[in-house]
Amino acid sequence: MEKQQNTGAGTIVSVNIGKVKGLKKQAAGACILKEEHGVEGDAHAGGGVRQVSLLAQESIDKIRALGMDVGYGDFAENLTTHGVILHTLPLGTRFRVGDGVLLELTQIGKVCHDRCAIFKAVGDCVMPREGVFVRVVAGGPVKAGDAFEIVRP
Repeated sequence: MEKQQNTGAGTIVSVNIGKVKGLKKQAAGACILKEEHGVEGDAHAGGGVRQVSLLAQESIDKIRALGMDVGYGDFAENLTTHGVILHTLPLGTRFRVGDGVLLELTQIGKVCHDRCAIFKAVGDCVMPREGVFVRVVAGGPVKAGDAFEIVRP
């Protein structure tokens, strides 16, 4: 059971883009989310239900507590958030980001076919359980520091 409760509002703390699949993403500061496509310039962009990946800082902090020096983008998440416990929300939940970007939660967790370096080092990785994926309902610019809030459908 999660100790923290969702207040419905949070912040984007990092925007991360990767040019190659299977590697960490690099902090970009800002990006453009394209409707029904994902992060412009990211290797994972495209149609489907996994257009953009998100991970809460609260989840990253769990791995840090195990002694790992991990940062934003190390779990290959596009958007790192703070203040909303993402994996506890139901599919279909919508989020407003910044000025008009609208995202819809489509998947919680993922199957990891190969154990990542973080799992091998500490015996755990949160992305398969706590990372979430969204589709871009309405696109636009997103930057670190933007408001991130739950919009009830």
